[in-house]
Amino acid sequence: MPSIVVAEAPAKLNLALAVGPPGPDRMHPIASWMVSVDLFDHLTVWRLEPDRFSRYAILWHREARRTSDIDWSIRDDLAVRAHLALEAAVGRRLPIQLKLEKRIPVGAGLGGGSSDAAALLRAVDLLYDLRLSDRDLCAIAEPLGADVPFLLSGGSALVQGRGEHVTASPALPPLHAVVVLPACRCRTASVYRHFDALAGIAFRPDAVQRIAADPSRTPAPDALFNDLTRAAFREAPDLEGLVAAVSRLAERPAHLTGSGAAFFVLCDDDMHGMYLARAIETRLDLPAVSVRAAAAPPPVESQPQARHLAGDPVAGERCP
Repeated sequence: MPSIVVAEAPAKLNLALAVGPPGPDRMHPIASWMVSVDLFDHLTVWRLEPDRFSRYAILWHREARRTSDIDWSIRDDLAVRAHLALEAAVGRRLPIQLKLEKRIPVGAGLGGGSSDAAALLRAVDLLYDLRLSDRDLCAIAEPLGADVPFLLSGGSALVQGRGEHVTASPALPPLHAVVVLPACRCRTASVYRHFDALAGIAFRPDAVQRIAADPSRTPAPDALFNDLTRAAFREAPDLEGLVAAVSRLAERPAHLTGSGAAFFVLCDDDMHGMYLARAIETRLDLPAVSVRAAAAPPPVESQPQARHLAGDPVAGERCP
């Protein structure tokens, strides 16, 4: 078994997102065309001796464009919850040391926490040679969040239900986009409460299916939609003006991803994305990143450095 595994956790974009009314369990059904992109969080996971406590360190990567306080309890972090859920599923302790370096902003609708959880499941499966099937991993992933099952593999997929029904596309679309990272933050639960308070939004999964009908092609920028947009504008009132300003500058519509607050503009190619990101930053003073569609890379084995073998690899919080 390897003693150390590294993994990259990609952000995702919702090219189309339809949301239905809540059911008796207060959960909302969704239909979404999701695509993972090459904006990654970085995880390093060490296998510890059986008598050790697991330790977790979460910090911002030096390349992160938008940071915020990491002010949540370690046990509330999705990657940590994924590790605890995996231990419960296999019925034994799997002690690890996790160093999670985040590039994906928090509260952005880019699926950063969900992607971290998915990458952690894959990494620990490799680290302990568990050889869990995709079905087993999905069963562990589903209770963690609607985006986690998709982000186990990433790529391009039609995601339905509460995120558990993932129909993968055979190939990634030739997607180029600029992702804008505003300072405002949208809390998913609050956005959904605003959504429930709004009237007149019919559930339209068929509209998502039409947009995703040919996943080998990039859709037209004005064909995309997100049913949570109005709710996100209520949650973060400054967001509406920022989306409008970027849309004017880009001369094509910008679209929210997930529950926000990040939003994106589809671009024609890499050069278009690079120049648009630079224009958004210089003219509007907003962090912007040019991205492309990218599948989630598999976790890989690595050689531990000698200093990591003698003691705790990184400072962090312990969990038994």
